[in-house]
Amino acid sequence: MTNILHISASIRGDESVSRTLSTALATGLAAKTAGTVTHRDLSANTLPYVDAAIFAANGTAAGDRTAQQQQLAAIGDELIAELQAADTIVLGVPIYNFGVPAIVKAWADLVARAGTTFAYTPDGPKGLLEGKKAYITVASGGTAVGSDIDFMTPWLTFFLGFLGIHDVKVIAADGIMGSDGEAKIAEATATVHTLTN
Repeated sequence: MTNILHISASIRGDESVSRTLSTALATGLAAKTAGTVTHRDLSANTLPYVDAAIFAANGTAAGDRTAQQQQLAAIGDELIAELQAADTIVLGVPIYNFGVPAIVKAWADLVARAGTTFAYTPDGPKGLLEGKKAYITVASGGTAVGSDIDFMTPWLTFFLGFLGIHDVKVIAADGIMGSDGEAKIAEATATVHTLTN
């Protein structure tokens, strides 16, 4: 059985192309592998942005935290546990203003924890979440994925690799506000269908 973590980030609800693609992919992969899906919807904007107190709490060993630090670190602990338990991560992420949505950066700041999801070594940082597969379903209105103005896809791919997740596939429906937008969505949908059948 495969444990699939589905992370969605679009603020557009059911109208979201990235969410539609990622939902179809996560559901299809679960059906194909008799797996389970845990869904984390970042668009609810319930994650805190890391400040000095949260940073200190996250950097303190669980047994040494004060009661306040335990409360501050709880959401990071939960998000990290979701990643650790997953065999496959499916991310539905739109490109906002050429980059990653702010709430995805907030998620990244909470799950990047030295000694837990990565470690500092004499040879530099080493990701501790190895052996996982990730898919990123991307939607953009005008930004071409892989172009010089796409700062989201390379950043998110690099970040996953930093955590040790190097097997990453990008499925893009990009430039969907253009004249061939429907074709781009259909192509991405066909890719999802191929991966899940």
